[in-house]
Amino acid sequence: MLAQLNYLYGKPTTTGQYKQQYEDFVVTEDLGFELTGDGEHVLVFLQKRDCNTVFVAEQLAKYVGIPAKLVSYAGLKDRQAVTEQWFSLHMPGQQTPDFSAFDLAGCKILTVTRHNKKLKIGALKGNYFKIRLRNLNAQSEIDSKLALIKRHGVPNYFGEQRFGRDENNITQAIKWASGEISVKDRKKRGFYLSAARSAIFNDIISQRIAQNLHQTVLDGDILQLAQRGSWFVAQADELTVLQQRLENAELNITAPLLGDSPLGTLYKALEFEQKCLENWSEFNALFKKERVETARRSLLLRAEKLNWLWLDSCTLELDFYLSSGCYATSVIRELIIGNE
Repeated sequence: MLAQLNYLYGKPTTTGQYKQQYEDFVVTEDLGFELTGDGEHVLVFLQKRDCNTVFVAEQLAKYVGIPAKLVSYAGLKDRQAVTEQWFSLHMPGQQTPDFSAFDLAGCKILTVTRHNKKLKIGALKGNYFKIRLRNLNAQSEIDSKLALIKRHGVPNYFGEQRFGRDENNITQAIKWASGEISVKDRKKRGFYLSAARSAIFNDIISQRIAQNLHQTVLDGDILQLAQRGSWFVAQADELTVLQQRLENAELNITAPLLGDSPLGTLYKALEFEQKCLENWSEFNALFKKERVETARRSLLLRAEKLNWLWLDSCTLELDFYLSSGCYATSVIRELIIGNE
C-alpha cells in the first residue's frame, strides 16, 4: 500500500539501508512541558535498546509492585532502535522507589522524578531523531533532495507501523467494513479503525501530489497555523495572501482523518476530497456505527532542525525533530529505495 503512494520529489534512484544496527536509529522523546517534581505519579526517563515499550512498562510495574495498567507512556517506540522515553507510574501516597537495582537487559534509567498528572498517549510535543543511512550509492541525489526537504518538507504519510505486520490491520479493517468479520475486541477495533483512516489520509495526500496541488491553496481548504493546532477555512478573496503565507511556512494545508462528521472543507477543496473518497465508500457505515469523529492533519511535514553529515562516501547521518504523530520513515522514503 505504501509503495503505491506518490513521492514528492520523484521516486528515489539511490539505494541504501537503515536500522542495520540499533544505534542507526536513535529517538529521544520531547514532552514539551515541565514536570512538577511532586504528585501521585512517578516519572521514569529510560533509555532502551532492542526493547518493546509495553514489555518495559510491564517490567517497571513488576519491579515497584503495582498493576501493569497503572504504568503509562506517551507513545510506542521502535524496538529495533535506541530510544529514550518517559514512563508514568501511578503511585499515590507511596515513596519514590529506588531504581538502582532495576535490571533489564537493554535498559538504563536516566532520570526519576514525580508529576501531578498521568502521562497519556500522545501527550508529547515531538521526538528528536538521529538516523544513520548506510550503503548509499548516490551522494549528489541525496544532497539535492535533502535541500528540498529542508525547504518544503515531505508528505506527512502514516508509516508502515500504523498498518501492522504485512498490513494486516488495514486488511482486517476492510473485511470488517464489508461485513466479512465482526470485531469484538476493543483494542483491535481501535487498531483497525486507525489503519483505515490512515490509509484514506495517505491516499488523499498522494492524489493531491499527483495533481500538483500539495502546495496550492484551494478555495475552501482547511489551513492550520504552523506550530499551532488552530485552523480556519480559506476564502476565495484571500487566496493570494494565503498562498504567500503557505510558501513562507506560516500555514499548512490539511487533509481529513475521515470519520462520520463533516469534512469541514468547502467549495473546490470539498469537491477534491469528495472525489478522493469515492474509492473508500465501504467505510462510511462503519465510521458512523463506531461514532468516529473526523479530524484534520497537515498534508506535509517539515523536519525541523534538519542537519546531515557524510561520515564517508556511502554513510550519512541525519539529525532532525518531528512533531508528535509524524513518522521519520516518511523522510527516509523520499531519499532512498531501501529497507531495514
